[in-house]
Amino acid sequence: MPTPNPTRGEVSVPLAGTPRRLCLTLGALARIEAALQLDDWSQLPERFGRMSATELTAVLAALLEGGGEDPDVLTAQPVTLPEAVAAVAAALAACA
Repeated sequence: MPTPNPTRGEVSVPLAGTPRRLCLTLGALARIEAALQLDDWSQLPERFGRMSATELTAVLAALLEGGGEDPDVLTAQPVTLPEAVAAVAAALAACA
């Protein structure tokens, strides 16, 4: 896996024992808004506090795709809840 580009907001996180690159791109943000049924991105902080497992998986898939990864890895390998939450938090923190 190529080294993540922090200038672009990319992070490398372990998912099921494998380093994966995540990035909050504009496309990923649009997919997240759609998955969470949001009117705009300003609603994200409040909404993250009450996501379902399905929604968390959709957010993580969008971030994986934004980082150039295949989001299908989420169905091929078991990812734990703590891993998923930490990965999403790391990707969002990289954009701050």
